[in-house]
Amino acid sequence: MSRALRIAVADDEPDMQDYFRTILPRLGHIVVAVSGTGKDLVEQCRVTRPDLVITDIKMPELDGIEAAIRLYRDTPVPVILVSAFHDAEFIRRAEADHILAYLVKPIKQADLEPAITIAMQRFEQFQALHKEAADLKQALEDRKTIEKAKGILMKKTGLDEHAAFRRLQRLASDKNKKLIEVATMILTAEEAYGGS
Repeated sequence: MSRALRIAVADDEPDMQDYFRTILPRLGHIVVAVSGTGKDLVEQCRVTRPDLVITDIKMPELDGIEAAIRLYRDTPVPVILVSAFHDAEFIRRAEADHILAYLVKPIKQADLEPAITIAMQRFEQFQALHKEAADLKQALEDRKTIEKAKGILMKKTGLDEHAAFRRLQRLASDKNKKLIEVATMILTAEEAYGGS
């Protein structure tokens, strides 16, 4: 069995709320919030910060899909949507990257467990991809900054490209700083002297 998750559930039917309260602990999870409306779900999730959200689509005061979108804007959290209908329009709207599973009522325990496992695995993959993209973007930004700093050194000292880069590396090493930090300091100094 997978690790115990803190799960928020939302359904406007009390018997479905009871079902989740009963079945999720049996699967080894903790129900941290139970809501009857999408608006209440969003508010409760802001407080409880669940690992997973299981929500009905059709609910008063914000449907499950809209609630999921708002939650994702606050803090990315995986969502499993539940519906009594196999509706193409709902499925189209539910194709956002944080909606990771779709279950049709009546929900059986045999369906719920794999849906939770798959949703969590997919979510972890999405998070890793987002981080990788952010890291790559940062690396490109850092590279541009280092190139500019190298250009300034070449202009000021008459060094060639390789020697200017070696000087940047030596400065970073001597000052016990990262290359990007030294490059940023050179750019800042150049701006201060009105060079850019």
